[in-house]
Amino acid sequence: MSWKRTADAVVIGGGMMGMATAYYLKKLGMKSVVLLEKKTAASGATGRCAAAFRATWGGELNIILGKACIEKYEHLSEELGMDIGLYQNGYLFMAYSDAQVENFKKCIELQNSLGVPSRMLTHDEARALCPGLYTDDIKGFYWYKRDGHADPMLTNFAHQEAAKREGVVIEKFTEVTGFKKTNDAIKGVRTSKGYIDTDIVINAAGAWSGKVAAMAGLAIPVHGERHEIFATEPVDFNVCPTFLMSYDPDFYMQQRPHGSIIAGCGPHRYRPGAAPFDDYEMGDCWDFLEHMTGILTHVLPRTKGIRVVRQWSGMYDITPDMQPVIGEADELKGFWMNVSGSRGFMFGPVAGEMVAEQILFGKTKLPIEKFHWNRYARGEYLLDTAIA
Repeated sequence: MSWKRTADAVVIGGGMMGMATAYYLKKLGMKSVVLLEKKTAASGATGRCAAAFRATWGGELNIILGKACIEKYEHLSEELGMDIGLYQNGYLFMAYSDAQVENFKKCIELQNSLGVPSRMLTHDEARALCPGLYTDDIKGFYWYKRDGHADPMLTNFAHQEAAKREGVVIEKFTEVTGFKKTNDAIKGVRTSKGYIDTDIVINAAGAWSGKVAAMAGLAIPVHGERHEIFATEPVDFNVCPTFLMSYDPDFYMQQRPHGSIIAGCGPHRYRPGAAPFDDYEMGDCWDFLEHMTGILTHVLPRTKGIRVVRQWSGMYDITPDMQPVIGEADELKGFWMNVSGSRGFMFGPVAGEMVAEQILFGKTKLPIEKFHWNRYARGEYLLDTAIA
């Protein structure tokens, strides 16, 4: 039997961006909040990601937001009342060219000016941080010790349980099918299970948020791009105790607390000239495995001969400048976007709180207005030199 109900706000998407938004809306005073998830919580990008966070960016807005995210993550277990698997030992950035070394220096200068004390490291310091690292072909390194990662499933579950304690109603296996609009304002949400009267909708559907917006008659430039990742069997934890990242070549590696190493890269590295994935298919391929294992065994020679035990993929939410799309639609009152630009786990807790503050109080502590997608119509793009 289909249901009909009323809510002060409806959040679409059960990943980090959506779950945190629902939690903070209710915590900060909204009376009734419903979260809709077409599958299960964290079944999209959140449950498939590397679950890292950092302040080491190359653009002012991302540094400010990243710094706030670190501070949030450091106290999140206490706030939510559950362990989130927090681990902080920094990102170790590696430059394989002189041009990247110069980029690192510029990033560090900007980061330091904004209160992030990152610094260049010597080869000896890098090897001390990551004893398994092959450094002969690396030109330079930089690092910030408070960057880190957490467990994506634990973190999302902690937000879910906190949201439920606050009184958020979470409807799983409930797909949005359309919207009711009156005089250029949102008045309701149609779903596979029934209808909800509401004046506020927050679209936090990640890679699918462009499709959801289209149901409301909005053309918002967000699409999905499939990225792959694998995990190895556990190895000595001293192989790679810090998060490794390179922009060119593009890859990242992270050793989890139990010893397994996860590694990934962008799809264009192993599928040169291929059209972007536009079918939202979550498969995996041999090309990625062959490409990424070659990088892994070169960067961390002690991994030669170990087994890959799992390979999977997830969707990045891609925007024209790879930056968040956040705000209320100018042409549709009550319809909000909260899209990370491929950093949902990283920015989720802070972005969720920002959107909740903006909806409830009309202001927020961070410069959320600069992430509105109307920047694209003005030809404005938020550039960052620290995006792979």
